[in-house]
Amino acid sequence: MKSVLLRLVLILSAVNLYANASNYAQGLKFYANKSYEKAFPIIYKEALEENRAAQYRIGVMYENGYGTEVDFKQAMYWYKLSSSQYDYIESDPHMDKNASYLTQVVHQIGNDSLSRGNEFALAKMDTSTPETKSLVESLTNNGFFGLQPYQTNYYLPVSYGKDKPPRYTAAVPSSSTLLNGVTYNKNNEAEFQISLKKQLSYDLLGFNEYIYFAYTQKVWWQIYTDSAPFRETNYLPEVFVAVPTSQELDDFIGLEVVKVGFLHESNGQEGYKSRSWNRLCLTGLWQWKNFFLSTRVWYRIPESDKPDGYYDGTYFPAGDPNVGGDDNPDIEKYLGYGDIKIAYLHKRNQFGLLFRNNLRLNGDNKGAVEFSWSYPFFDSPNTFWYTKVFHGYGESLIDYDREVTKFAFGFSFSRGLF
Repeated sequence: MKSVLLRLVLILSAVNLYANASNYAQGLKFYANKSYEKAFPIIYKEALEENRAAQYRIGVMYENGYGTEVDFKQAMYWYKLSSSQYDYIESDPHMDKNASYLTQVVHQIGNDSLSRGNEFALAKMDTSTPETKSLVESLTNNGFFGLQPYQTNYYLPVSYGKDKPPRYTAAVPSSSTLLNGVTYNKNNEAEFQISLKKQLSYDLLGFNEYIYFAYTQKVWWQIYTDSAPFRETNYLPEVFVAVPTSQELDDFIGLEVVKVGFLHESNGQEGYKSRSWNRLCLTGLWQWKNFFLSTRVWYRIPESDKPDGYYDGTYFPAGDPNVGGDDNPDIEKYLGYGDIKIAYLHKRNQFGLLFRNNLRLNGDNKGAVEFSWSYPFFDSPNTFWYTKVFHGYGESLIDYDREVTKFAFGFSFSRGLF
């Protein structure tokens, strides 16, 4: 008797499974024929059964209003639930029906995990508003050689400082009276920044993590003087790992990603003009709709001091302008131990704020603040009017210990999100 009942249960389960599969196939036919109102309830039911392909397709239907009302919140819910549109393979009517599973995978996503990682990033972010969706999509699309914009890329032909920038020399320390009053002739100069990142891997360790190499170069150009020299150039190579947080943590406090990395920064000079330091950085990336927050702390990797007397100019190493040791042992006194960045999207505007402070409240408090704004340049998708105002310490490495107040205006060719 038990054997008969068991067989009956198995038969009924198989019939039910076949019926479900048959219904879903019918739903896909309705979808392909654009009979979205008939397709929606069938695909929705399958999505509730944790079919990731169905979950993603329901997200598409909510986003575009196929068979239901447009609902971006529901669309994002189903996108995030499906994790990635590349966790499954959809049939393509233009492919050979006998194509192998691997061929279908390569056709859909390419023979690597990077595109899949970009789609996961898009699903991870809250893109329920048009402003955030447009920006995040532009940042996750692979460019030339897989390079993507990192920090803001800009050219600012108008950069006016309150004071004329001082001139430095490799043979004399900046504290020397020999350099008192020796400055460039102009208060105004040009600035530009190039910042790119290259995704090296996605999900290598199984945490949906991204491993990146990034490179940023900042240049301060005395273009309005006779010889038009580059007054200062800062080089910032960086390697970091970005790990998306759990959906529960994201929903609870808005923490999207935790980033850990190594950052080198130097100006490529020698002698007393040389500036450099190495840091280990921990960054939290947060989002609440159109409001983005980056909180970063860093640990400076220690370096040995240079010989006694080097910093005040009483020691001159014969034939060795690049004596080993710390170029700027007091840099944390001016740049502190971390920074906060804020970005806010309002329609087509992006507003940014940088805040940095050494947290010394004993009368030796120093820091910096920078406000920025960008707006599309005559409806261009990748060129923007860009302006920024800076006040404080650390605008450049050569001037890390000098208070600078500056206004700059020009163009940016990407927008930095965090």
